[in-house]
Amino acid sequence: MPQNKRKTGGAYENLAAKYLEDNGFKILERNFFCKFGEVDIIAQEDDYLCFIEVKYRKVAGSGNPFEAVDFRKQKKISSVFDYYIMTHPYMNKFQVRFDVVGILNTEISLIRNAFPYIGRM
Repeated sequence: MPQNKRKTGGAYENLAAKYLEDNGFKILERNFFCKFGEVDIIAQEDDYLCFIEVKYRKVAGSGNPFEAVDFRKQKKISSVFDYYIMTHPYMNKFQVRFDVVGILNTEISLIRNAFPYIGRM
């Protein structure tokens, strides 16, 4: 019986959040949603406000989880950042960073500063 993708995704986002907390991140938001899209985790690491996408792949044959965060997804996350800062202006004191947590089977990896901010064109 196929598993519910949302339930599976939520379980791996929980795993990623625990991994981030264990590595010194403070989780501020989970599944932050606005009219521009959604970001899995918003966290603070030192002086950085981190917008973090979580991607899971069961096996390498399904592709590298990091490759799933393509230009379109990066642009969407950047738009979510714009909205978040507009609605949370006190967060302007932080530098911003876009990170990706990739989970391949049971191995968790983090790429800090995985992609640059992509502004409106």
